[in-house]
Order: sequence, then structure tokens, then C-alpha cells
Amino acid sequence: MARTGSATAAGARFGKHVSWISGDGSQIAARRRSRPASLTAMPDDFLVVKNPEPGSTLPYLVRLPLGEEGVVLKTREVWPRTAKVYCHRTDAWPADPEVVDRAATVACVRRGAAIDLVLERGRENRSQFILTSAKGREVIFWQTARTSRKARPDVRTPSARAAGTARLEIVMDVHERYGWTFAKEDVQVTKRPLAAGDYAVEADGSVVAVVERKSLDDLVSTLTSDRVWTMLAGLAAVPRAAVVVEERYSRIFGLTHVRPAAVADRLGECQARFPAVPIVFAETRPLAQQWAYRFLAACLAERRQEAEVERRLGQLGGAPPPEPLPATAAEVRSWARAAGIEVSAKGRVPAQVLAAYARAHPER
Repeated sequence: MARTGSATAAGARFGKHVSWISGDGSQIAARRRSRPASLTAMPDDFLVVKNPEPGSTLPYLVRLPLGEEGVVLKTREVWPRTAKVYCHRTDAWPADPEVVDRAATVACVRRGAAIDLVLERGRENRSQFILTSAKGREVIFWQTARTSRKARPDVRTPSARAAGTARLEIVMDVHERYGWTFAKEDVQVTKRPLAAGDYAVEADGSVVAVVERKSLDDLVSTLTSDRVWTMLAGLAAVPRAAVVVEERYSRIFGLTHVRPAAVADRLGECQARFPAVPIVFAETRPLAQQWAYRFLAACLAERRQEAEVERRLGQLGGAPPPEPLPATAAEVRSWARAAGIEVSAKGRVPAQVLAAYARAHPER
């Protein structure tokens, strides 16, 4: 496949799931039968192969099923078991690779500067590839929760300024009354109509993130009417959004003009229906303003980081997906019984049954 080099090509595109064989084929077939139908479309298999480059200090190649061609990296280990593993870019992929490890992929998704990898096996099944920088040069680390003490690269813990932003430009909706002033933060506030939310940050002329400010009374009024669904739908249309309440959650249960349980139930319903739009109780107005300031700054920093990571991913080499492995006898027997073909429980599968399976599954 031709590399496009665009952000879309660098993004995760899940292809057809290709299963792997390890041990008893009947166990694999049982796992497949137990998998929900919604999870049948999977990325390609995750591969670790020998690096054919003689004398290399990075003796393995890993192929991540990310993007149209996948992403290939050189690495020192087959899995980060005791420490983070350094990886290096490469364009080389052997014509006849010597496979060291192969596992079915549940998910391979880029989130910010991290590529989260989840494999379909009991152990050593979750890891991250982190694209970061060290001493002015680009580096890639492969890590797990055990080997990593910190998995947020290129982000400095803010003390006064949020996310290292020298001066944050925040857009305030013109209809916002008694809004936050951000007097203690280095913020430039511009008033303008917003399609969703009360405060927003922008990049390249588009809204990156928004915050909806709510007092407790305003929140209760919105929750007890159908306006809440319109508000949340508008917020969910923005890449990142949140509702910030200038009160403690416990104050809901002290309400007298409305049934507290009804408000709490509606809050739960809102989060279940719109999980990407958190509703944060920040206890006080100053704390709500501080939370919004740091949230908006972090969202803007994340957007900038994503653009850089997309550029770097587009420069990494790839390799074609692995060839599908032949079906196991257990899989063929299971298919034959479902198709009404008599087949013995043990022994060799008859040639006519194998031929029928091959005709029904030309991709195998």
C-alpha cells in the first residue's frame, strides 16, 4: 500500500482481524466463540521478528497494526518486562521474517503521544509506545504500567502557569453573566459568541476545547429540564469538553425544592449517555475557575502535541500485514457442524470438508 503521509493515514485504521495459533486450537476457537459480536473486527496481528541487520544492538523488529501500512520499529527486547525499552525508527522489513512473537490485537490506538496496545492473551497483554524527546532529539520508548513511573511525555507539571503556557488566550461567550475573570492567571480573555460552552480555547481557527460553567442552582434547573440533552450534545460535538460546577457534590442531597435522588439519578444518566463530557464538582467558584484554566491549557497543549506526533508517525516506516494463518482443525470442525456437514470429533478432517471450508473462506 502507498503511504499517504497525511494525518488520516497516520491515524489508526483497523483492518480485518487475523487470529494467531498458540497451543491447543480448540482453546482458541472457544475464545473466539466467547467474544462479543461487536469485537469481531480487529486490527492485524502484533508481530515481533528477528532483525536481519547484522551486528545491530537492536536485534528485534516490532510491527504495530497502526495506520494503513502499520508502524515498524527496531527494539532491544521482545517485551518491556523490567524497564522501558528504547525503540528506533526503521524502514526495513525482511521479505521472509523470522517470527519471534505473534499475538492477536484487541486494540492499537494512538492517544496523544502514546500508542496504547492491547493484545489478546492472558499475560504481557498491555503496553504503550511513547513518542517523546530527550536532550533535544526524538526518542520512542516501549513501556508497561510496571516499568513506567510516568507515562505523560513532553508535559511539565504546572506550578503557576498551566501546561507551560506563557499566556493562554481564552474565548468567553458573550452571553456569559458574572463570568470568571482569571485575575490570578496569565490569561487574555476575548468575548465572542460560542456555539457550545461558556469558555473555549482555539487552534488554527477551530475550537479545541470548551468548558460549561454551572452554579448549583443553574445545574439543577438544567438537569430537571430537557435543556440538559441539548447542552450535552453541543458539548460532545467539540473535541474536548467538560461541565464545571461551582459547588460540592454533597450539596445536592441538601436540596429542598427538588428531590435530591432525582437530581443524582439525572447526573448519572448524563454521564452514561455522554461519557466524553465529564461533570466536575470543583467545590468553590475559585477552584472551578482554576480547574477550567488548567483543563483548557492542557487541551491546547495536547492538540499541539497531537499535531507533532501525527507528523512524526507519518515519517515512520511500515510493513504489509502478515499473511493469515491456516485454520485449525477445531475451527474447521466447528464451521462444518454449523453448516450441517457431518464430521468426526477426532482424527483427520476429510479432504472434502477442508475444500468446502476453503470455498466458504477464500480469504484464508
